[in-house]
Amino acid sequence: MQLERERDQLPLWVPVALGCGIAAWFDLANPAWSLTFISLCSALGLFVIIKGNRWRAGKALFWFVLLAAIGCGLIWYRSWSVTAPVLDRPLVSRFNAEIRRVEPVLARDMVRLTLRTDENPELPPKVRVNVPLEHARTDMQEGALIQLRARLMPPAMPALPGAYDFSERAWFQGLGATGQALGEISILRPADRLFALSGYRQRLSAHVQTQMAGAAGAIGATLATGDRGAIDEADAEAMRRSGLAHLLSISGLHVTAVVGAVYLLVLKLLALSPSLALRFRLPVVAAGCAALAAVLYTLLTGAQVPTIRACVAALLVLVALMMGRSAITLRMVAAGALFVLIFWPESLVGPSFQLSFAAVTAIIALHDHPRIKALVMLREEHWLRRAGRFILSLFVTGLVVEIALMPIALYHFHKAGLYGALANIIAIPLTTFVIMPLEALALLLDGASLGAPVWWLCEQALNGLLGVAHFVSSRPGAVTLLPTMPVRAFGLLLFGGLWLCLWRERWRYLGLVPALFGALMVVATRAPDIYITGDGRHVAIRNDRGELAMLRTRSGDFIRDMIRENAGVEGESQALEGWSDAECNADACMVRVHSRERVWWLLATRSRHYIPALALSAACRRADIVVSDRWLPESCQPRWLKADRRLLSQVGGITIDLEKRKIATALGRTGPHPWTRYRSGTAAGRSKRGQ
Repeated sequence: MQLERERDQLPLWVPVALGCGIAAWFDLANPAWSLTFISLCSALGLFVIIKGNRWRAGKALFWFVLLAAIGCGLIWYRSWSVTAPVLDRPLVSRFNAEIRRVEPVLARDMVRLTLRTDENPELPPKVRVNVPLEHARTDMQEGALIQLRARLMPPAMPALPGAYDFSERAWFQGLGATGQALGEISILRPADRLFALSGYRQRLSAHVQTQMAGAAGAIGATLATGDRGAIDEADAEAMRRSGLAHLLSISGLHVTAVVGAVYLLVLKLLALSPSLALRFRLPVVAAGCAALAAVLYTLLTGAQVPTIRACVAALLVLVALMMGRSAITLRMVAAGALFVLIFWPESLVGPSFQLSFAAVTAIIALHDHPRIKALVMLREEHWLRRAGRFILSLFVTGLVVEIALMPIALYHFHKAGLYGALANIIAIPLTTFVIMPLEALALLLDGASLGAPVWWLCEQALNGLLGVAHFVSSRPGAVTLLPTMPVRAFGLLLFGGLWLCLWRERWRYLGLVPALFGALMVVATRAPDIYITGDGRHVAIRNDRGELAMLRTRSGDFIRDMIRENAGVEGESQALEGWSDAECNADACMVRVHSRERVWWLLATRSRHYIPALALSAACRRADIVVSDRWLPESCQPRWLKADRRLLSQVGGITIDLEKRKIATALGRTGPHPWTRYRSGTAAGRSKRGQ
């Protein structure tokens, strides 16, 4: 039986089962349905105990459904335990607060503060405020008590179905409001500089940026402290398009480089002493020093969840080395995933968790394959053949990682790079073996004021890395853009990939079947024709040629980019009044939208000016769809859909597929979770979740 031969692989499915329960809670988005899911899992487990517990398959199924039920309960408890008040409306207030986190965002000329406002009952206990650089002060450190005036608003919900949902992230972080500081900020109580890690981080980041000019200094500061605020948006976009954005997020690669460097350095230095080498187990001592370095690096870079996850994985590897066990295995990955899911179950649905564990799982599964083992095995051969074998191995690994990460990138960001495997052949060795060691050496030599030559070398290497990113990102076809992916397709792709990676026998290739079905669903997904944001202010129309026109051209870069990404359109959008099928005035636009079967008429308001009721009613009767950020009167009755402020406050943003006459809403995509703030859970036009 297959499961008997694969029994050693069964523990790898423990975090998968837990993750299935967590994903079910997010998808069901209803306490009654979640309770039903837990009950069904419990009933199925009881049935298996009674009927089939003697067989390996029965035992495996029992543990899988039990862990799924535990996962559902775990995220349910987690969402309840982090419950905190959320601001219900925008307001301007002056208040006192204690700084809990400082994040410089120099590329946007601001500093982001996370504040505790426990002394002010009108505000949520935890808020996040952006402070313009002209009002920022060097003594704004963690632990300082400040007084400020700020405009605050509730955490933003997704503007469109499938768009980024900041309200979910804010809920699990305990953030009840975000906003902008207004005017000067007073320091009521300074921070204790000895224990303010943000102060050390900022000073180190500033030191790195003074040693290397421009973009190289910004990237160098990111590698040293995790501070990405100084990176220019053009450079960040080039890194994303070239598949190198993972280098800007302090995670596995960076922690591994630090741990590996410290481990080897300590081991080699201690081995120089024969007495130490004979009296102590030097690998254990080196592993302990490397573990300490991993923890300190994690704290220095802000202790974000991805960094903590990488640190835990590194500690597991070091423990395995101390015990004399094989360190890099899928069981180590499963243990790290299980640790994260137990303490931060909400991270399962985030791109960071999915991207990092998918990449590591794909790499280890690939190198566990006998043919790949034979390819990378060390042997006596000419150095040219050895170098060629290394480059080929790196390329195959990069290609497999790109394939593994592409569905996740398309699902969350609606785009994925095609040349990342080639770019990473250069970028990963350059970062791991050149840039980070040079930067560490330069910081060490700065203690004796001897680091300048090393900083110059590091700057040239960083400029080379940016040159690779810009070159690759500017190639034709460097990025694949797709409209919002169906949840079912994403689930099939993930299940197929896990089945392919976690088993060893030939039946693992059955995972290609669901992956193929998921890929076909993605390719067959048709982009909607009309996009309406949740506030009703922004409307975009997509034609068959892939061109996008927007009602308000002064919508801001964020809104334009968000709509283009959801529509799978690259390039600038144009003004709606410039279309030949649109008739616009200062107050509204009447647009003729063509579909395969008929012509649709859309009326969209775009001003706050008074419109006479009779004229508005007449225009509504001529339109199939009416969109407005106002509360439209009952006399406005279009032929099909009235998406005014009343409806949008109930369901959020809307997308419309005219050929299928299908309406998708933000509420229908996410479900009525505790962090959603829609006025009603029922409204016309709500589509099924995941469609």
